[in-house]
Amino acid sequence: MTTTTAAGSDQAFFEQRGFGQTLGFGRRAALIVVDLINGFTDASRPLGANLDAQVDASNQLIPLMRAAGLPIIFTTTAYDDAGLADAGVWGLKMKGSATLRAGSHDVALDARLDYRAGEPILIKKYASCFFGTDLLSRLVSQGVDTVIVTGCTTSGCVRATVVDAVQNGLRPIVVREGVGDRSRASHEQSLFDLQAKYADVMALADVLAHLRVQQPA
Repeated sequence: MTTTTAAGSDQAFFEQRGFGQTLGFGRRAALIVVDLINGFTDASRPLGANLDAQVDASNQLIPLMRAAGLPIIFTTTAYDDAGLADAGVWGLKMKGSATLRAGSHDVALDARLDYRAGEPILIKKYASCFFGTDLLSRLVSQGVDTVIVTGCTTSGCVRATVVDAVQNGLRPIVVREGVGDRSRASHEQSLFDLQAKYADVMALADVLAHLRVQQPA
């Protein structure tokens, strides 16, 4: 396991080499709430973990996004094919994928989320919210250049989404308290990597402060 001293040494080394520069917010942001669905937020489920704090963090951001007239996109992972053919090879890697059946309780948004009927729910098949979906077109058509990301998992769907976002010319903002994982070690390492190379990892309080400034007079 990486020690605190080693982690601090890594941080200093990366900073000396110019990693971790600040991207900042652009002109218009969207919030992507990644896979806060029952199959992931219920720790008793095969793919689940305790994500109470991440649901709460998302719920603090959502009203401010609505008030500013900024897009909010919720996502889920769901499979229609009885043999999981639409999960591809990825479905072979995790037995728990079989629980993510379209129309089931596991693929529904966690009822604690501040979701309103009519708001978009993006259905995806793979880790990245961009892969095989129309997410990029939706964002471009609404003039979005920044994506605020919450949800799960930090090392999986969040990380894949953030990498694709920056590769598509968007500015990713990862809300530290808003993302979670089944593994604490994977979570912390992923946040380190995301901050170093792909995104701005920001405290919830700082993102909330930015959004409050965006509110109409």
